[in-house]
Amino acid sequence: MTSRHRVIVFAAALLAVLAPERPAWAGQPTEQLRHQIDRVLIVLGDPELRKEPRALDRRAAVRKIANDIFDFPETAQRSLARHWAPRTPAERSEFVELFADLLERSYISKIEVYGGERIQYVGETIDGDKASVRTKITTKQGSDIPIEYRLLHRGGRWLVYDVVIEGVSLVANYRTQFNKIITTSSYKELVKKMRTKQEEFLEEERQRRTSLK
Repeated sequence: MTSRHRVIVFAAALLAVLAPERPAWAGQPTEQLRHQIDRVLIVLGDPELRKEPRALDRRAAVRKIANDIFDFPETAQRSLARHWAPRTPAERSEFVELFADLLERSYISKIEVYGGERIQYVGETIDGDKASVRTKITTKQGSDIPIEYRLLHRGGRWLVYDVVIEGVSLVANYRTQFNKIITTSSYKELVKKMRTKQEEFLEEERQRRTSLK
């Protein structure tokens, strides 16, 4: 699978509720996820927000909805894994903030390249406060790609804390990257890299705003 293909597949995974039919078996996790992503689709389909001068407004609207989809603290903690326990409360708060910001921006950049690949629901499992929603993407080339969403029940809502694409976990992927940086350098170096990436995103937004004036 090419790099661009993976981006499109991940975008499709994050927009899995595009399947037109509503499965008879769908439970609360699927329905809540569908509702939130429907909100994303409304934003992406808004003719006014699709105009280039409104690009930043569109991204801001999607980012707001992303906060209602993801359990960022849970994803951040699982991604940091064994390196979470030694962190002070202040360090944990800082890390979650940085991680959420980067994941939100990654989410937004990926869904903007979604190309209408077909998605189907194939199952849902609920075990206490945990749930799994399994989907299947059929690409335009006709191949099927399994996608699994892992959710936790928090404050009356089901929130996504991991996405597994073709057996590859988003959390596991981040965990590997973070662990490598920390073990070969330091936790401070990881935070430094995350802040640098955040500043790059902010600079891109500043340049975009300037170009639209």
